Amino acid sequence: MFLGKLVKRFKTIKLSIKSKLILSLLSIAAILLVSSTISVLEYRSMSNYVSELIADDISSINVANRLSDMTNLYNLQILEAIGEEGADKLPDFDEDYFTSHCDSLRMSSSTNKIYPMADSVMYSYAAFMLTSRELEHVEAFSFLDTRDWYFNRLQPRFNRLTSDIDKLTDGIYKDLEKNSATFERGFYRSIIPGIVAVGVGLLLVLMLLFFVLAFYVNPLYRMLDGLNAYRSNDKKYTVRFEGDDQLVELNEGISELARENQQLRRRIREIRK
Repeated sequence: MFLGKLVKRFKTIKLSIKSKLILSLLSIAAILLVSSTISVLEYRSMSNYVSELIADDISSINVANRLSDMTNLYNLQILEAIGEEGADKLPDFDEDYFTSHCDSLRMSSSTNKIYPMADSVMYSYAAFMLTSRELEHVEAFSFLDTRDWYFNRLQPRFNRLTSDIDKLTDGIYKDLEKNSATFERGFYRSIIPGIVAVGVGLLLVLMLLFFVLAFYVNPLYRMLDGLNAYRSNDKKYTVRFEGDDQLVELNEGISELARENQQLRRRIREIRK
Protein backbone atom coordinates (compact mmCIF):
# COMPACT_ATOMS: atom_id res chain seq x y z
CA MET A 1 0.00 0.00 0.00
CA PHE A 2 2.66 2.48 1.07
CA LEU A 3 5.02 1.29 -1.68
CA GLY A 4 2.31 1.81 -4.32
CA LYS A 5 1.67 5.37 -3.14
CA LEU A 6 5.40 6.03 -3.15
CA VAL A 7 5.70 4.79 -6.76
CA LYS A 8 2.75 6.96 -7.86
CA ARG A 9 4.25 9.97 -6.12
CA PHE A 10 7.58 9.32 -7.79
CA LYS A 11 5.92 9.17 -11.22
CA THR A 12 4.48 12.66 -10.75
CA ILE A 13 7.99 14.11 -10.36
CA LYS A 14 9.25 15.34 -13.71
CA LEU A 15 12.78 14.09 -14.18
CA SER A 16 14.82 13.33 -17.24
CA ILE A 17 15.97 9.81 -18.00
CA LYS A 18 19.50 10.77 -17.06
CA SER A 19 18.36 12.25 -13.73
CA LYS A 20 16.26 9.19 -12.89
CA LEU A 21 19.13 6.87 -13.75
CA ILE A 22 21.66 8.86 -11.74
CA LEU A 23 19.23 9.07 -8.83
CA SER A 24 18.69 5.29 -8.88
CA LEU A 25 22.40 4.52 -8.95
CA LEU A 26 23.09 7.08 -6.25
CA SER A 27 20.46 5.35 -4.13
CA ILE A 28 22.33 2.07 -4.56
CA ALA A 29 25.57 3.82 -3.60
CA ALA A 30 23.87 5.33 -0.54
CA ILE A 31 22.65 1.88 0.54
CA LEU A 32 26.22 0.55 0.20
CA LEU A 33 27.55 3.42 2.28
CA VAL A 34 24.90 2.89 4.96
CA SER A 35 25.71 -0.82 5.04
CA SER A 36 29.39 0.00 5.41
CA THR A 37 28.64 2.46 8.21
CA ILE A 38 26.60 -0.18 10.05
CA SER A 39 29.46 -2.67 9.64
CA VAL A 40 31.94 -0.16 11.05
CA LEU A 41 29.67 0.64 14.00
CA GLU A 42 29.19 -3.06 14.74
CA TYR A 43 32.94 -3.56 14.64
CA ARG A 44 33.47 -0.60 16.97
CA SER A 45 31.00 -2.11 19.42
CA MET A 46 32.78 -5.48 19.28
CA SER A 47 36.22 -3.88 19.52
CA ASN A 48 35.15 -1.88 22.58
CA TYR A 49 34.01 -5.10 24.24
CA VAL A 50 37.25 -6.92 23.40
CA SER A 51 39.28 -3.86 24.46
CA GLU A 52 37.58 -3.98 27.86
CA LEU A 53 38.49 -7.66 28.17
CA ILE A 54 42.11 -6.87 27.28
CA ALA A 55 42.19 -4.03 29.83
CA ASP A 56 40.73 -6.37 32.47
CA ASP A 57 43.37 -8.99 31.65
CA ILE A 58 46.17 -6.44 32.00
CA SER A 59 44.72 -5.27 35.32
CA SER A 60 44.42 -8.89 36.48
CA ILE A 61 48.06 -9.57 35.58
CA ASN A 62 49.12 -6.56 37.65
CA VAL A 63 47.02 -7.80 40.58
CA ALA A 64 48.49 -11.33 40.29
CA ASN A 65 52.00 -9.87 40.29
CA ARG A 66 51.10 -7.81 43.35
CA LEU A 67 49.86 -10.94 45.17
CA SER A 68 53.10 -12.71 44.26
CA ASP A 69 55.17 -9.80 45.58
CA MET A 70 53.18 -9.75 48.82
CA THR A 71 53.74 -13.48 49.33
CA ASN A 72 57.47 -13.26 48.62
CA LEU A 73 57.89 -10.32 51.01
CA TYR A 74 55.96 -12.12 53.75
CA ASN A 75 58.11 -15.22 53.32
CA LEU A 76 61.32 -13.16 53.53
CA GLN A 77 60.07 -11.44 56.67
CA ILE A 78 59.41 -14.85 58.25
CA LEU A 79 62.98 -15.88 57.41
CA GLU A 80 64.27 -12.70 59.04
CA ALA A 81 62.14 -13.40 62.10
CA ILE A 82 63.63 -16.91 62.36
CA GLY A 83 67.13 -15.46 62.29
CA GLU A 84 66.43 -12.96 65.06
CA GLU A 85 66.65 -13.97 68.69
CA GLY A 86 63.53 -13.43 70.75
CA ALA A 87 61.32 -12.80 67.69
CA ASP A 88 57.95 -14.32 68.51
CA LYS A 89 55.62 -12.15 66.43
CA LEU A 90 54.38 -12.82 62.92
CA PRO A 91 55.09 -10.17 60.25
CA ASP A 92 52.17 -8.07 59.09
CA PHE A 93 50.24 -9.35 56.11
CA ASP A 94 47.13 -7.81 54.52
CA GLU A 95 44.99 -10.92 54.33
CA ASP A 96 41.84 -9.00 53.36
CA TYR A 97 43.60 -7.50 50.34
CA PHE A 98 44.93 -10.89 49.23
CA THR A 99 41.62 -12.77 49.52
CA SER A 100 39.46 -10.00 48.03
CA HIS A 101 41.73 -9.48 45.04
CA CYS A 102 42.09 -13.20 44.46
CA ASP A 103 38.29 -13.43 44.37
CA SER A 104 38.19 -10.47 41.96
CA LEU A 105 40.61 -12.30 39.65
CA ARG A 106 38.29 -15.28 39.66
CA MET A 107 35.16 -13.23 38.94
CA SER A 108 36.69 -10.90 36.32
CA SER A 109 37.98 -13.69 34.12
CA SER A 110 36.39 -14.14 30.69
CA THR A 111 37.15 -17.87 30.62
CA ASN A 112 36.23 -20.73 32.93
CA LYS A 113 39.82 -22.02 32.89
CA ILE A 114 40.83 -19.30 35.35
CA TYR A 115 38.31 -20.40 38.00
CA PRO A 116 40.13 -23.59 39.16
CA MET A 117 43.47 -21.75 39.04
CA ALA A 118 42.17 -19.02 41.36
CA ASP A 119 40.66 -21.67 43.63
CA SER A 120 44.02 -23.43 43.81
CA VAL A 121 45.68 -20.18 44.84
CA MET A 122 43.14 -19.73 47.62
CA TYR A 123 43.67 -23.29 48.89
CA SER A 124 47.47 -22.93 48.79
CA TYR A 125 47.23 -19.53 50.44
CA ALA A 126 45.06 -20.88 53.28
CA ALA A 127 47.52 -23.74 53.90
CA PHE A 128 50.52 -21.38 53.81
CA MET A 129 48.97 -18.86 56.20
CA LEU A 130 47.81 -21.57 58.60
CA THR A 131 51.30 -23.05 58.70
CA SER A 132 52.95 -19.63 59.08
CA ARG A 133 50.97 -18.99 62.27
CA GLU A 134 52.86 -21.90 63.84
CA LEU A 135 55.89 -19.59 64.01
CA GLU A 136 54.79 -18.17 67.35
CA HIS A 137 54.92 -21.65 68.89
CA VAL A 138 58.03 -22.83 67.05
CA GLU A 139 60.10 -19.84 68.23
CA ALA A 140 59.96 -21.27 71.76
CA PHE A 141 62.22 -24.10 70.63
CA SER A 142 65.78 -24.00 69.42
CA PHE A 143 67.02 -22.36 66.21
CA LEU A 144 67.55 -25.74 64.59
CA ASP A 145 63.97 -26.70 65.33
CA THR A 146 62.81 -23.44 63.76
CA ARG A 147 64.86 -24.04 60.63
CA ASP A 148 63.55 -27.57 60.39
CA TRP A 149 60.01 -26.25 60.69
CA TYR A 150 60.59 -23.67 57.95
CA PHE A 151 62.26 -25.95 55.39
CA ASN A 152 60.11 -29.02 56.01
CA ARG A 153 56.71 -27.45 56.64
CA LEU A 154 56.45 -23.80 55.57
CA GLN A 155 58.68 -23.69 52.48
CA PRO A 156 56.84 -26.53 50.63
CA ARG A 157 53.56 -24.64 51.17
CA PHE A 158 55.21 -21.42 50.07
CA ASN A 159 56.53 -23.10 46.92
CA ARG A 160 53.07 -24.51 46.20
CA LEU A 161 51.49 -21.08 46.65
CA THR A 162 53.97 -19.30 44.38
CA SER A 163 53.59 -22.07 41.79
CA ASP A 164 49.80 -21.68 41.81
CA ILE A 165 50.10 -17.89 41.51
CA ASP A 166 52.46 -18.33 38.54
CA LYS A 167 49.98 -20.72 36.90
CA LEU A 168 47.20 -18.21 37.46
CA THR A 169 49.32 -15.44 35.93
CA ASP A 170 50.15 -17.63 32.93
CA GLY A 171 46.45 -18.41 32.49
CA ILE A 172 45.62 -14.71 32.46
CA TYR A 173 48.43 -14.11 29.93
CA LYS A 174 46.94 -16.78 27.67
CA ASP A 175 43.53 -15.17 28.07
CA LEU A 176 45.10 -11.85 27.08
CA GLU A 177 46.72 -13.41 24.02
CA LYS A 178 43.42 -15.00 23.01
CA ASN A 179 41.52 -11.72 23.35
CA SER A 180 44.24 -9.86 21.44
CA ALA A 181 44.08 -12.44 18.65
CA THR A 182 40.28 -12.15 18.63
CA PHE A 183 40.59 -8.40 18.31
CA GLU A 184 43.03 -8.72 15.40
CA ARG A 185 40.94 -11.36 13.61
CA GLY A 186 37.81 -9.29 14.15
CA PHE A 187 39.46 -6.33 12.46
CA TYR A 188 40.39 -8.24 9.32
CA ARG A 189 37.13 -10.19 9.22
CA SER A 190 34.83 -7.23 9.80
CA ILE A 191 36.44 -4.07 8.50
CA ILE A 192 38.58 -5.16 5.55
CA PRO A 193 35.92 -7.26 3.74
CA GLY A 194 33.34 -4.54 4.35
CA ILE A 195 35.59 -1.83 2.94
CA VAL A 196 36.53 -3.98 -0.04
CA ALA A 197 32.87 -4.85 -0.71
CA VAL A 198 31.79 -1.21 -0.53
CA GLY A 199 34.72 -0.11 -2.69
CA VAL A 200 33.97 -2.73 -5.33
CA GLY A 201 30.25 -1.93 -5.13
CA LEU A 202 30.85 1.78 -5.66
CA LEU A 203 33.23 1.02 -8.52
CA LEU A 204 30.60 -1.21 -10.15
CA VAL A 205 27.98 1.52 -9.72
CA LEU A 206 30.27 4.06 -11.40
CA MET A 207 31.08 1.61 -14.21
CA LEU A 208 27.39 0.85 -14.69
CA LEU A 209 26.58 4.57 -14.72
CA PHE A 210 29.28 5.21 -17.32
CA PHE A 211 28.13 2.26 -19.41
CA VAL A 212 24.45 3.24 -19.38
CA LEU A 213 25.20 6.91 -20.04
CA ALA A 214 27.62 6.14 -22.88
CA PHE A 215 25.62 3.43 -24.67
CA TYR A 216 22.00 4.31 -23.89
CA VAL A 217 21.29 7.72 -22.36
CA ASN A 218 23.63 9.80 -24.52
CA PRO A 219 22.40 8.17 -27.78
CA LEU A 220 18.82 8.90 -26.68
CA TYR A 221 19.72 12.55 -26.14
CA ARG A 222 21.39 12.66 -29.55
CA MET A 223 18.26 11.18 -31.11
CA LEU A 224 16.12 13.75 -29.30
CA ASP A 225 18.34 16.63 -30.46
CA GLY A 226 18.23 15.29 -34.01
CA LEU A 227 14.40 15.06 -33.93
CA ASN A 228 14.10 18.59 -32.53
CA ALA A 229 16.37 19.91 -35.26
CA TYR A 230 14.36 18.01 -37.86
CA ARG A 231 11.01 19.31 -36.57
CA SER A 232 11.97 22.93 -35.93
CA ASN A 233 14.50 23.64 -38.70
CA ASP A 234 13.46 21.06 -41.27
CA LYS A 235 16.96 19.65 -41.23
CA LYS A 236 17.82 16.11 -42.19
CA TYR A 237 17.88 13.55 -39.42
CA THR A 238 21.53 12.56 -39.46
CA VAL A 239 22.01 10.85 -36.09
CA ARG A 240 24.11 7.73 -36.43
CA PHE A 241 25.83 5.47 -33.92
CA GLU A 242 27.19 1.96 -33.97
CA GLY A 243 25.66 -1.02 -32.26
CA ASP A 244 23.45 -4.06 -32.74
CA ASP A 245 20.75 -3.61 -30.11
CA GLN A 246 17.16 -2.32 -30.17
CA LEU A 247 18.32 1.27 -29.70
CA VAL A 248 20.10 1.16 -33.07
CA GLU A 249 16.97 -0.33 -34.67
CA LEU A 250 14.89 2.44 -33.12
CA ASN A 251 17.26 5.10 -34.48
CA GLU A 252 17.19 3.54 -37.95
CA GLY A 253 13.39 3.48 -37.81
CA ILE A 254 13.27 7.15 -36.82
CA SER A 255 15.75 7.98 -39.58
CA GLU A 256 13.63 6.13 -42.16
CA LEU A 257 10.41 7.81 -40.98
CA ALA A 258 12.08 11.22 -41.06
CA ARG A 259 13.37 10.57 -44.59
CA GLU A 260 9.95 9.39 -45.79
CA ASN A 261 8.31 12.39 -44.12
CA GLN A 262 10.71 14.76 -45.86
CA GLN A 263 9.99 13.14 -49.22
CA LEU A 264 6.24 13.45 -48.54
CA ARG A 265 6.61 17.14 -47.68
CA ARG A 266 8.62 17.73 -50.82
CA ARG A 267 5.91 16.11 -53.00
CA ILE A 268 3.18 18.13 -51.28
CA ARG A 269 5.09 21.35 -51.99
CA GLU A 270 5.57 20.32 -55.63
CA ILE A 271 1.86 19.57 -56.00
CA ARG A 272 0.92 22.94 -54.49
CA LYS A 273 3.15 24.68 -56.98
